[in-house]
Amino acid sequence: MINIIQAKEEHIPLLIPLLDKYRIFYGQNSDEQAAQKFLEARIKNKDSIIFIAFYDGSPAGFTQLYSSFSTVSLRPIFILNDLYVYNEFRKKGVGAELLISAKDYCMLFDYKGLALETAINNPAQNLYERLGWKKNTSSLHYFWEAK
Repeated sequence: MINIIQAKEEHIPLLIPLLDKYRIFYGQNSDEQAAQKFLEARIKNKDSIIFIAFYDGSPAGFTQLYSSFSTVSLRPIFILNDLYVYNEFRKKGVGAELLISAKDYCMLFDYKGLALETAINNPAQNLYERLGWKKNTSSLHYFWEAK
């Protein structure tokens, strides 16, 4: 059984290894201390909404939403910045349930929608599209990196 909850401060020890594995997936070095500090700051400062998934009572995955705005539509949006599911819980519906929880939260607070960005080779693209996300083919995404 899959259970999704909004993470609070007491869930940080469960989120640390999830965030660390997520970062490793994207080519970063393991750093659980930095992950802990990052999570503590996000929750303390209320910078993000984090959902954690449990599969039969075990932590299985998480997603993190950041609030932003669409000036064109004059409405708030969420950026679904992170989604990660432990390997052993993949293909069991955990990722889908996390995404559905994010969508439900978005609708509950009358946000315009959820934006997400993913690696070109991320197999989760099929899941996103199955759950209603549309690939943007009308604009380009740019990023400037401060060194």
